[in-house]
Amino acid sequence: MLRLSVALLHDDDLARDVVRDVFLKLLEGIPAGAVTEGYLLKAVRNRCLNHIRNCEIHRRIAGLYFLDNDAYDSENWPDEKTLARIGVLIRNDISSQARRVMALRFSQGLPFSRIAAVME
Repeated sequence: MLRLSVALLHDDDLARDVVRDVFLKLLEGIPAGAVTEGYLLKAVRNRCLNHIRNCEIHRRIAGLYFLDNDAYDSENWPDEKTLARIGVLIRNDISSQARRVMALRFSQGLPFSRIAAVME
């Protein structure tokens, strides 16, 4: 199981953590009769693939939100042109209910839990 995990993740420490997590999950309540060699290998493989997928999602989100971009300057964004385009979008392209949610959130500063209560 460890060799499979290392082969997928290319990181010895992370591979050990994945195998350990699989065994901890077994201790939480999977019946002993259900555990076979194939089950363990599939569990390790799936845990490794989930980790790889989550890392890839994090990288994409970081790229979308300029977290890795040194050229991003928060003081100059959004500029007036961008704000005007956002305003047009809000006025023309979203439903009245969505506009109300945005007003409650951004104009009045209500948390989403309060907005949900108000909207009921």
